[in-house]
Amino acid sequence: MHPGVLEVTERLRERSSATRQAYLRQMDAAAALPRGRRKLSCGNLAHGMAACGPTDKDRLRMMDEVNVAMVTAYNDMLSAHQPYEGFPEQIRTALRAYGATGQVAGGVPAMCDGVTQGEPGMELSLASRDVIAMGTAIALSHNMFDAALCLGVCDKIVPGLLMGALRFGHLPVVFVPAGPMTSGVPNAEKAAVRQRFAEGKATREELLEVESASYHGPGTCTFYGTANTNQILLEAMGLQLPGASFVHPGTPLRDALTVHAAERAAKLAREGQGQLASILDERALINALVLLLATGGSTNLTLHLVAIGQCAGLQLRWEDMSALSEIVPTLARIYPNGTADINQFQAAGGTAYLFAQLLEAGLLHADVETVAGHGLHLYTREPLVEHGELVWREGPAASLDSTTLRGWREPFLADGGLRLIDGGLGRGVIKVSAVAPEHRKVSAPCRIFHTQEALVAAFEAGELERDLVAVVRFQGPAANGMPELHKLTPYLGVLQDRGFKVALVTDGRMSGASGKVPAAIHVCPEAAAGGPLARLRDGDMVSLDGDLGRLDVAVAPSVWLAREPVEHQEPIRRGWGRELFAFMRGAASPAEEGGSSFTRSLHEADGAPGQ
Repeated sequence: MHPGVLEVTERLRERSSATRQAYLRQMDAAAALPRGRRKLSCGNLAHGMAACGPTDKDRLRMMDEVNVAMVTAYNDMLSAHQPYEGFPEQIRTALRAYGATGQVAGGVPAMCDGVTQGEPGMELSLASRDVIAMGTAIALSHNMFDAALCLGVCDKIVPGLLMGALRFGHLPVVFVPAGPMTSGVPNAEKAAVRQRFAEGKATREELLEVESASYHGPGTCTFYGTANTNQILLEAMGLQLPGASFVHPGTPLRDALTVHAAERAAKLAREGQGQLASILDERALINALVLLLATGGSTNLTLHLVAIGQCAGLQLRWEDMSALSEIVPTLARIYPNGTADINQFQAAGGTAYLFAQLLEAGLLHADVETVAGHGLHLYTREPLVEHGELVWREGPAASLDSTTLRGWREPFLADGGLRLIDGGLGRGVIKVSAVAPEHRKVSAPCRIFHTQEALVAAFEAGELERDLVAVVRFQGPAANGMPELHKLTPYLGVLQDRGFKVALVTDGRMSGASGKVPAAIHVCPEAAAGGPLARLRDGDMVSLDGDLGRLDVAVAPSVWLAREPVEHQEPIRRGWGRELFAFMRGAASPAEEGGSSFTRSLHEADGAPGQ
């Protein structure tokens, strides 16, 4: 293996020693109890199976039989989750044929960042991840189950499901994807119309037409945002079947993979193998990080991987990401880091080719446990239905489209394109894989905004026609829930296309689909906590260097220290349900600790201080 990967892994292992051991002790204690419903009283069990049919009741009375929980994020507003409507009955039928039973243990909310982008509901987006984790824990708390299937795909849903499931890590847990929608209008064409609309050169009807032609049917959106990044990382962690991520909904192969996922969960439970706590260790977390970097994946995962790690007693840091980014090459170009969509990526060789290349380069831990069996080499294969049976074959030996997917010897970039940003204005992250080299360094007077709407109004008033560092502060987890600021991308893109040097600096998030404008995001400490961004004033000369990872301000130290931080004038957040989440904002950890309301309680539960 590459010595750099081993070094980062060992640092993570040592740093996490106390919390990881405490977590594993908890899981061992849970595993030592009678499995599933075996400890329940007759009254408890009768409640748990009251609505089942006679055959399922007979099996549930047989304590050696396996009962599999389904935790579903189904709703029919999210295109990616609409296919899940029919999954429970399909899974129950498959499990009955296998001699087991299955029950929907609970449903979790699934909001769509694409619907709430730039809207008040976006302030609940990150908080929804922790709500989903709690919902997953409630679903599994009934102690009726020997294994679990997690039905979720999109942005905060997969991290939330995994965070909750990890607290039941003594169970086998398999993630069941639903697949991407077929390709529609190319993403680059959609982005161009968005910019024209921002300039007033396209009507709302024209914009809606192209958006609807892009997002047009059931399945995951086809750009490489957080949802599709989630899918690749689940395979990297060994929690999803090999090659299952990007098979279209409603196809025979999709159905066969869903059936096999159910059978696999039951088999692992019967054999007492595949417990989530043993699969998701420091090696699996590093494997996920390597895939994030090699594909130019969503910056949201710099939050989620940290939060996921904490739920498993693993103390991942941004420094680990930055160190690996220096040695992991970029092997994929998927929009917004290229022109291809996720279906073109899959056609070019997909995850099977990608895993093979990274294993050959020594950048992945191969000797790991997965839900498919032992060894990450299983993920160099791709599934197909042959003579009515689901089988796996070796993936392609060469990329079928070198403009989309390449081998490790001829990468698109020598590094992963993710940088840790540090300097006088705090710490954050920047993704430069989609930013042209000539745009990665910007030094210009800043213009400060406290809302997205204020920036848009300034753009429409013609006040931003110059070199500019746009600072949008008071957008962190404690301030307003850390909404994505993707609505700003077309406006900043227009300024960049007009020849201005433009950058964004914020303690908030950008969408996993953000691209060509350099953005220093997740800046810590956030302005609401008195971080350096709160001392900035309009006109200060701010410098962002994406290549060197620097974020500085040219203000004399004496002047800087004499300034009082601007206090957070909390915006009115009543209505739209936002007032219900004040307690979560108050408990939220900094972005570099995952922006989670669980951090303190997890450290207390694991019997070790935060590290």
